[in-house]
Amino acid sequence: MNKLTVCRGCCCGTAKKHPDVNHEGQLDRLREAVGVERLRVADCLDSCDHSNVVVVQPTPTARQAGARPVWLGGVLSDETVEHVVAWVQAGGPGRATMPDALAGNVLDRSSEDAASA
Repeated sequence: MNKLTVCRGCCCGTAKKHPDVNHEGQLDRLREAVGVERLRVADCLDSCDHSNVVVVQPTPTARQAGARPVWLGGVLSDETVEHVVAWVQAGGPGRATMPDALAGNVLDRSSEDAASA
């Protein structure tokens, strides 16, 4: 199963920046989808211009086969969260095709990912 990292500290996940978003409801839905142990909440992922940010990690097997983490920005609606959930439940990066509806949410973090690989 994939792991998710959700930014929720500085501006992502705050009512101050996004007052019409049910941030706790989003976290609850993601926890329900992947389990408490597979959802990490980060203070800041340094992508504040793209809040709310969710990083979908590939499974270890998919990572060994070359799959990379996928950074998603603008995860603000319940519909977008459901697309993330569906993708993760289907296998996520390297194992399932990302829903077309998430294509506009993908952030290019290839230089940061390459540095951490």
